[in-house]
Amino acid sequence: MHIIDKYILKRYLATFSVMLLLFIPIGIVIDVSEKVNKMLQNKVPFAKIAMYYLDFTIYFANLLFPIFLFLSVIWFTSKLANNTEIIAILSSGISFTRFLRPYIIGASIISVFSLLMGFFLVPSASEGFNNFRYSYLKGNGKNEMRKSADVFRQLDDKTYIYVGSFNQESKTAFNFTLEKFKKDNTLDYKIAANRISWNEKDSSYTMFGYHKRTVGTLNDKIEILPKKDTVFTFDLEDLTPTVYVAETLSLGELNKFIDKERERGSSNINTYLVVLYKKYSIPVSAFILTIIAVAVSSMKRRGGMGMNLAIGIGLAFTFIFFDKIFGVLAEKSSIPPLLAVWIPNISFGILAVYLLNNARK
Repeated sequence: MHIIDKYILKRYLATFSVMLLLFIPIGIVIDVSEKVNKMLQNKVPFAKIAMYYLDFTIYFANLLFPIFLFLSVIWFTSKLANNTEIIAILSSGISFTRFLRPYIIGASIISVFSLLMGFFLVPSASEGFNNFRYSYLKGNGKNEMRKSADVFRQLDDKTYIYVGSFNQESKTAFNFTLEKFKKDNTLDYKIAANRISWNEKDSSYTMFGYHKRTVGTLNDKIEILPKKDTVFTFDLEDLTPTVYVAETLSLGELNKFIDKERERGSSNINTYLVVLYKKYSIPVSAFILTIIAVAVSSMKRRGGMGMNLAIGIGLAFTFIFFDKIFGVLAEKSSIPPLLAVWIPNISFGILAVYLLNNARK
């Protein structure tokens, strides 16, 4: 790399880092102000709060990564344009394509970092982030979960389970039901329990308030016990809320989980695929947003840096809006998840090419 490449690359990475260091503390302060009463009410240990905000930092940075990147590139490129540094660079005989080289190098570095975060760090941070929220911030204690956490799963052709809520930290599910059907689609037996806990030592389950009804030809057999230990064929992940479990799995675990759910004919497979495909689409967006940001802010405008930032903020939030809308459509409609996840990148990729051609002229 030449001196000009090192200069621009240094500004690229430094501005992006400063943007993260500026906005993440603001996010933490806002979050603390909203949740401090709940934390005090539930007497949350300081160590858990500190770990929660470490996970919050990773989760927050990954969630708003496109906005941080886009605004940081527009910010320092606008300063270069206002100081007529870009005019001097291009007047020296360097083409606009050559001028983009350090930006592409910077986008590559950040993309690799984002990819590795999505594969390894974000799942663990997402698990800790959600564990803390569901244990201390939603409801009145550790054993309460949101009402929308209902899980209904088909384990195989004849077996179904239902869970009213799940506490990830204590590995306990509430209002558990298992129904097993015969080949003629008549009910064979039904198991119900007030709560069911996972025993990690021997991979078994303990059911409390156990109730089993076996359907007979003339009479049904009823079994009621206050507590019962048993082994089931389903995994602990089968008891968790749909998005919750997908976000907390690493790349290898998520792929295996999706294969297993596909074999079961799960109706929630699109939700898992959206989480998987976004691990790849978000890093690619770094290149697209970088090119758009450079094309928008490399020209010296009458409104100065303020005009460039206004355009940048509008485009950044439009990208986030597209990303969220098509993600939801993939989960709730018949749109293929792969297409839905990549539509924002494809749309803004076309816009990037158009703006880049105009910038060259």
